[in-house]
Amino acid sequence: MSSTNRTVVVTGIGATTPLGGDATSTWEGLIAGRSGVGPLEQDWAADQAVRIAAQIAVEPSEIIPRPQARRLDRSAQFALIAAKEAWADAGFNGKAGEPDGESAVDPDRLGAVIASGIGGVTTLLDQYDVLKEKGVRRVSPHTVPMLMPNGPSANVGLTVGARAGVHTPVSACASGAEAIGYAIEMIRTGRADVVVAGGTEAAVHPLPIAAFGNMMAMSKNNEDPQGASRPFDTGRDGFVLGEGAGVVVLESAEHAAARGARVYAEAVGQGISADAHDIVQPEPEGRGISHALQNLLDRTDLDPAEIVHVNAHATSTPAGDIAELKALRKVFGDHADHFAVSGTKSMTGHLLGGAGGVESVATVLALYHRVAPPTINVENLDPEAEANADIVRGEARKLPVDGRIAALNDSFGFGGHNVVLAFRSV
Repeated sequence: MSSTNRTVVVTGIGATTPLGGDATSTWEGLIAGRSGVGPLEQDWAADQAVRIAAQIAVEPSEIIPRPQARRLDRSAQFALIAAKEAWADAGFNGKAGEPDGESAVDPDRLGAVIASGIGGVTTLLDQYDVLKEKGVRRVSPHTVPMLMPNGPSANVGLTVGARAGVHTPVSACASGAEAIGYAIEMIRTGRADVVVAGGTEAAVHPLPIAAFGNMMAMSKNNEDPQGASRPFDTGRDGFVLGEGAGVVVLESAEHAAARGARVYAEAVGQGISADAHDIVQPEPEGRGISHALQNLLDRTDLDPAEIVHVNAHATSTPAGDIAELKALRKVFGDHADHFAVSGTKSMTGHLLGGAGGVESVATVLALYHRVAPPTINVENLDPEAEANADIVRGEARKLPVDGRIAALNDSFGFGGHNVVLAFRSV
């Protein structure tokens, strides 16, 4: 099919997060301003400088049959749970190519793009321990497909029957957003009619915890886990590690209309850039982020006047939070005063490669229900944050009920990756 410029819409959502085992309970937790952060109670945590994390609310073992779970890394388990929910929510039943009435989809026109920033790190580390402690013969024969970064995407693709392409962008904490942006382009350019897209991560393990802790990236507020993730607060001291997955079903507007699908929002497009500044530190003035925002405006029909909400990357780090707000101010000027800015990592923690997926689900639901989640734990708002943005604090805030509105989801990652997604009400 020749290149097109088709409208892309969101017809299904799914999630499993520290706030709930599905998208509904996750959204309810976000709107209620509930923290999913708690103490690490595993034996190995006692020796760690960081002893808190936002762990999954519903263990995959409660959902996935044990024989199947043993062949999947934890990151793939999360992805499969979220993808199956989104697939069903979109009105699809079973594997593509298996007739199910009006909800059938051509597998040759179906794609999957599921990202992870780290991939099967728990499998890799656990199986290395098995090798050292129990010997060669005890290493699982499933290790390689479990640890592959493309394992979650491949398993989702196999489950839904995707044959238009199965992809795995890896761009650290921007991975989930980049996956959704890639999926939008697959549909817009005619490669696919439907794409299952999102991000997943499962890195609550001694080595990642120790490594992030030693690089001074994570909060060490072990005495107050629920108050540790505090974007835009003067006392913010690093992110809190989270785990889980968020997935959306994207579809061409024509395909969705033909089967009478419910539409949550339009997926307007993406803006991408790189900082070229430092492997871990953000460019302090937000220049790379500004370029991503401008790239989004240049490549789509998004009207800045439509934007009323931003789900900020806002990891609760001293430098990153302010650089993001400076970029919004630079690109949008005084109009940025009208953005209701939410930092949902204050509740979910930072899901790394899964963040863009979960936060896209939150952004879509904010438009659909016309309400912005709060940023919790902001007791002393940073003056620079206050000067550059309108932070939604303490309680959820209603968004305009009339007319077409739009929202942004920002995601940035180590390596200087910047991805901004735009969604619009329908």
